[in-house]
Amino acid sequence: MLVVALVVAAEATVLLSAAAWYGYQLVAGSPVLSFWGAVFTLVLLLAFSAWLYAVAVFLNRGYRWTRAAALVAQLFVLTIGFPTFSSGLLLAGIAMLVPAITAIVLLFHSKVVSYASRTGGGPPAL
Repeated sequence: MLVVALVVAAEATVLLSAAAWYGYQLVAGSPVLSFWGAVFTLVLLLAFSAWLYAVAVFLNRGYRWTRAAALVAQLFVLTIGFPTFSSGLLLAGIAMLVPAITAIVLLFHSKVVSYASRTGGGPPAL
């Protein structure tokens, strides 16, 4: 479980750095087709990074919903990683594909499934 949580946290960190670079370029005056479209993209990058950090934290705590959230995130990474790899950017493609495939395989491991079985609710009061 810790490996999957670390992979998701690392992806969130990379996404946050991409958002910081994107924001810097936006403030520095890089030409954009639509300023508000660029701001919207920046907000999406920041929101997705925050979501991935939350998934990593709650995945490490063993909550059940995080397995599905982590799987969806890995599928998005695969969706970007395969075209990146096949377009000739081998190092960037491998950097996306290897952690995503590792996380997907580990998400279906029996120990991870049994660990991630908390539902979030406490014991009943009565």
